[in-house]
Amino acid sequence: MSINEDTTETAMSTGHPAPGVGAGVAAGRRAPAAGAVLAAGQRLAALDAHRGLIMVLMAIDHASFFIARTHSQEFWGAALPAYPDALWFWTRWITHLCAPGFAFLMGVGMALFAAARTKAGWTPHQIRRFFINRGLLMIALQFLIEDPAWILGVLTTAPGAWTQRGEMPGGGSMVMIHVGVLFSLGAGIVFWSFFLRAANWLIGALGLAAVLITQLAMPGPARMGELYSPFVRLLLIPGHTNALQVLYPVIPWLGASALGLLVGRGLLHDTKRTMRLSGWASAALMATFVAVRITGGFGNLNEVPLGLTGFLTVVKYPPSLAFLSITLGINLLAVAQWRRLEPFLTNRGNPLLVFGQSAMMFYLVHLWVYALLGLLFRSGSSLAQMYGMWLVGLAILYPICRRYNSFKRTTPVTSLWRFF
Repeated sequence: MSINEDTTETAMSTGHPAPGVGAGVAAGRRAPAAGAVLAAGQRLAALDAHRGLIMVLMAIDHASFFIARTHSQEFWGAALPAYPDALWFWTRWITHLCAPGFAFLMGVGMALFAAARTKAGWTPHQIRRFFINRGLLMIALQFLIEDPAWILGVLTTAPGAWTQRGEMPGGGSMVMIHVGVLFSLGAGIVFWSFFLRAANWLIGALGLAAVLITQLAMPGPARMGELYSPFVRLLLIPGHTNALQVLYPVIPWLGASALGLLVGRGLLHDTKRTMRLSGWASAALMATFVAVRITGGFGNLNEVPLGLTGFLTVVKYPPSLAFLSITLGINLLAVAQWRRLEPFLTNRGNPLLVFGQSAMMFYLVHLWVYALLGLLFRSGSSLAQMYGMWLVGLAILYPICRRYNSFKRTTPVTSLWRFF
């Protein structure tokens, strides 16, 4: 989704902030002094650039699926991935930043959008309805646009060419319905739409509760083969139950979006202070990661393998406390550093800004671009070939996203086209 002249579309994006009114003030905080907040219509290029960066990193993982015909999965209680060399390991590891980054930026975007629309005269009901409609549309796009691309990738893989690293809990009949990140983000938007006027402490408590529930309620290895009901899969426990394959249930990712909501409110209240606190929060999260991994128990959701790569092999499905700590810590640190570089992010043609301002369009189109490029590699590819085709895909996506950004600027702020 993208940022527009006076609004912020949500989910895979954040956007134009409004003055220090709306979400933060609605939560009962004193209005800050003039000059301490974001100006009306101002775009935070740091958020655009960071969103663009995680879109580019995400494309690496999906190019691996469609081009190299290999994919990794780090599930609770299941055997963790093993890699032939360090390059394959790091190729997977750097993409861990993406899903928590999306959820985090979704929360930031919701806070900024709510403030901007409040200033424009929207009622709380109108804002909530907007978010609910957008969330439900994202869920629909998951099944109507995204899933067919994954199916095409599976069906065009030559027999015996697929390499799966790691195991998936559950089982049953062949998978037909894939529940991915769009579902989780869309459901998260709907959930948080009912708490946009809540106090910061409540949003923080709900986010923390979501993280703790995930860590405490996840079964152990002995129940890895259990076929949990579709409702349980969609809500909390990822895995495979007959035709349903859930990678991103709703509850485990609410903590990352709650952090984004709080940071978004902070940006509206005092931008510089929030960026400074984000740096300290990043350090605290990384320290939490080290502590959780060293103790090896609570917050890992699986064993801690030996060695450096083992220490960094964290459970993503669902996100363990260790996973969230290191990935959100890096995301926060990156946003703070991008903020320092904002004076240099003025070129509208900058690829990261182009991709970051059309994130939903990028997401939906890139799956099909790599699925079609993958027809040239039905038996898979080397790592070097995969990276080459990743760059080819980005080159194809750049003019598409840039032209789409130009088109969006000609549409009304209420246009559905702005959603992409």
